[in-house]
This record gives sequence, C-alpha cells and structure tokens, in this order.
Amino acid sequence: MSTAPFDRPDPHRPVGHLRPPRNWINDPNGLAFHDGHYHVCYQYNPYGTRHENMHWGHFRSPDLLSWEPLPIALSPTAGGEDADGCFSGNAVSDGDRLIAFYSACREDRWHQPVTAATSRDGGRTFRPRGDLVIPEPPGGCTMYRDPYVWRDGTRWRMLVGAALADGRGAALLYESPDLETWTYRGPFCTGTSRPLGSDDRYTGEGWECPQYLPAADGSGRGALIYSAWDPHDGPRCSVALVGHETGGVFEADAAPVLLDHGPDCYAPALLRAPGGRWLLWGWSWEAREEDWAAQDGWAGTLTLPREISLAQDGSLHQMPAAELLALRGDHTVHAQGRAVGADPVELGEVGRSFDLTARLETSGEAGLRLITSTDGSEYLDIRLDPATGHLVVDRDRASLDARARGGSYRMPCPAGRPVDLRVVVDHSIAEIFLTSTGQVLTLRFYPTGQGPWRLRALSAPGESLGYAVDAWELLPLVIKDPSSDAERLERRPA
Repeated sequence: MSTAPFDRPDPHRPVGHLRPPRNWINDPNGLAFHDGHYHVCYQYNPYGTRHENMHWGHFRSPDLLSWEPLPIALSPTAGGEDADGCFSGNAVSDGDRLIAFYSACREDRWHQPVTAATSRDGGRTFRPRGDLVIPEPPGGCTMYRDPYVWRDGTRWRMLVGAALADGRGAALLYESPDLETWTYRGPFCTGTSRPLGSDDRYTGEGWECPQYLPAADGSGRGALIYSAWDPHDGPRCSVALVGHETGGVFEADAAPVLLDHGPDCYAPALLRAPGGRWLLWGWSWEAREEDWAAQDGWAGTLTLPREISLAQDGSLHQMPAAELLALRGDHTVHAQGRAVGADPVELGEVGRSFDLTARLETSGEAGLRLITSTDGSEYLDIRLDPATGHLVVDRDRASLDARARGGSYRMPCPAGRPVDLRVVVDHSIAEIFLTSTGQVLTLRFYPTGQGPWRLRALSAPGESLGYAVDAWELLPLVIKDPSSDAERLERRPA
C-alpha cells in the first residue's frame, strides 16, 4: 500500500469529482437510485494504485452534492467464482432490494461470467449469490464481460459486452421475468471495428460496458453506449450508436460517434434518475506516468455526473447535472469585450477548481488560454478553428513535467455563429461541454506552476474574438467521514 502523506495538499487531486481518498479506481459500477439515494459504486483497489485486487467501492448521496462513503460493496471470495476480482457491472433497485450484477473474475478461465449480490439494508451490506447467474458465454465469443441490467416494462433485460471470433464487437441480450432466471436472446447489436473520425480511435474489436439509453418519447429509438476495446491496445474510447430496436435486435440509424471526444474518458455508465432523467458518469484515467500517481497515492477519478438525453435529431446531449450549479462559489471572473489580432486580453484570475461559461464569436482561429505558470510558459488552450469546423483543446504545454501526456484533441463545432461553452476545471481534470450541440471533451492535465492561474482571450493575427466569460470558484463535494469498516479495509496491508 502507498505511504503517501495524505495530510499535505495535493495540487492535482480533484475536489469536485467523486473518488475515495486514496488508491486506484476505474469504471463506475452499480449506479442506481434506491431508497431515496443515488448509489455510485466503482472498481476499486483498496491496497494500492494499480489495476489489481478489484473490489467495488461505494458512495451514496441524496442530492449529488453530499456523499456518504459506505462499506466496500463487493469483495472477492476466496475460492469462489469471483476469487480474482469483482469486475464491472451495474445495479438495479427492485422493491427493498438493491441487486448488483457483475463480472466474476477467476484466473483459471478466460471469460468473466455474470454473478450477483443483493443488499436489503440500503446498500450497507451485500450478500453474494455464490453461484453464477449466467455460467457460460454463447459459442463464438472471445471476450465476455460487463453486464448491464434494466427494467423494460414488465421484463428485465441484460446486455453483456463481447468480442466474437469473426472479429466483430457485440452486445449480447438476455431477458428475465424475475432477475433470477435468464434466457439468451442473441446478439443485440454487432459491428466490425471501423475508424472514428480522423485520429487513431476505432469502434473496437470488443465492446466493454454496454449501456442502453431509451428515448424519452417511447418511440422505440435508443442509444447503445459502449467502450471500445482491442486485444492488442486494450481500452480505447467510448462510442455511441443511435437507432431502433426491432424484435430484440438493435439497428443503428447512423454511423457510430464518440460519446466523449477527449482522450481520458472511458467506461461510461448510466443511472435512471427520478423524474425521467438519465445520468451518466465515466472513468477518467491518469494521463501521467504510473510512478507519479503511486507517489501521490491515488489514481483515477470519476467524471462529473452528466445529464444525458437523446434529441429528436438523433444526437446525444450531455451537460453537467443541474444540481452542480450549487457548487458555484465566488464569482471570480466577469469579462466581456473583443480581442483583436495578436494582442491578448487578460480576463482575470481563477483558482485550481472553477466552473466557467463562455460565449465566443470569431471568423478565424481564436480562443481562451488558461495560464498556470507565472512566466506564461505553461498553459492549456481551448480554441476555435472555424476553417476545419472544430473546437480544439491543446495540452502540449499544459504541464512542464515530462511525465505528463500531451496532445491536441478536437470535437466538431458549428462555424459561422456564436459558440457557447461550459468548462469545468478541477485541479487535473477538464471537462469541456459544447452547450449548443451537447458534445463533451474530457482530458487530464498536471500543471506545475505555483502562482495564481490566469485566463486570457487571444486570436490569430488579422482575426478578432468577441467574448463573454464568467467563472466561479468550484466548491468541493461534501464527503462524510467513512464508516469504520471501509476505513479498516482501506488500511489493510497488501
């Protein structure tokens, strides 16, 4: 276990994003609204900062703002079906039961069959089923894991992520009347790996963590969300297919799209919230060397909870959950004007965690720069490129530490009209929402500068940028003291 000094301030640890105080986390799991609370579990290594010893950590909240750490939800059972890890899945609320379905990992088999555990005390304790819900994958699978269960009318349905021997990725469909007996219905959707845009991301040879988002209008339309995985490269990106289901088979109406245009969001998971809302969290992995994360004693964070919806035109829209407006503190920047040519305009200072809105209008390359060093040599750029129709986020100069990753990332952005943005920056994570289209780009960065951070508006020579920018301090989430059981497990030596 890491011995990092957690009593000192960590300049890169987010405060408005959900994660435990220390150690490794990855995929959000077990998302459910149950007994008046939002339950968020996650893949968790209680003993260190690497991907191993997989348990389910667990938080719950009445309002998405104040979170209570609950005891570890799932732990491997020595000699059991999940002896080598409780891997990814989801949870459903059924009366007084909160039932977690998950991938049972054991090193003596290649696949991760589905098992379950049930809580009847609001998620404080889970009783493992012991045996497998679905013991064996269908024939022709070369990868099989990550169940997603949801209620559809009077029946329950389950998707399981898969890779098929003929090279296609797949989401496989099961159905049940009672959450106990499951019948295999066949492939829900399949697809060969194909490029996504102009960079090196593909739709994947294997589909991890499949999720299904039905349209709110009851039309039968929906979105299949999955995480693209390849046996040679591992996790790649998050993908969405929008289409229709007929007779247990989902057909996409259009080409697959990136669910998140950044490099650092994977394994998004859905929660059906009260009032017809759907919320989504993703895993934002580290974009720095492993030893650096181990020295700091933690790795990975969940994204902000996002409201996600399927628009009438077939596009997916994501925005931070409305509750997060309550995390806005002091109004630190209010600036409106125009930057002309090569003369940048200083907009004001921001802290290491802030929530920003901006309206930008330009016919040429222009944007905002977050400067994190006193001499201006370290910065994160968010700029418009009307010539190519993109919003560009460039982190090549966002850390002067060579152990941090660089790169420039794009998402489509309509040209010829004002662009509205919502940008949430929290120490080492930036989530950039293109308000008009509902797209988002998530990326990690690790500034080394110790002075105040500054915002600047700038445009290319011969161009101008009209801007209206407001920024607020991002207040930390309220995290209650962890239970003694969770704390005791977390401190157990490796």
